[in-house]
Amino acid sequence: MDLPEEGPAAPPRSNGELVFEEPWEGRVFGVTLALVESGAISWPDFQHELVAEIQSWEAAYPEGVDPEGAPYRYYARWLAAFEKLLARKDLCSEATRRAKAHELAVRPHGHDHRP
Repeated sequence: MDLPEEGPAAPPRSNGELVFEEPWEGRVFGVTLALVESGAISWPDFQHELVAEIQSWEAAYPEGVDPEGAPYRYYARWLAAFEKLLARKDLCSEATRRAKAHELAVRPHGHDHRP
């Protein structure tokens, strides 16, 4: 699997290295690649979902910001594409995803590991 270096599905890079603004971005990236490597999802399926998600966001917000004033964020689109693919492949229910997201959201800042 080769990550694209150009085009809408290309992850952000600086000096050739992947760039993550928040810890969760690196985690969703890693989980996605782990599921690809395990065969649970295919890279072409994910790329298709990611490109569609990016195009949808860009069409909805041509000025580059959403109604709340939030700018485009590549890994927010990655996460949305990942969640859609998990749902489509029936790998994770919406209820399970929401419960886990809530569990992680209530953790104190800086506690990114399990006790």
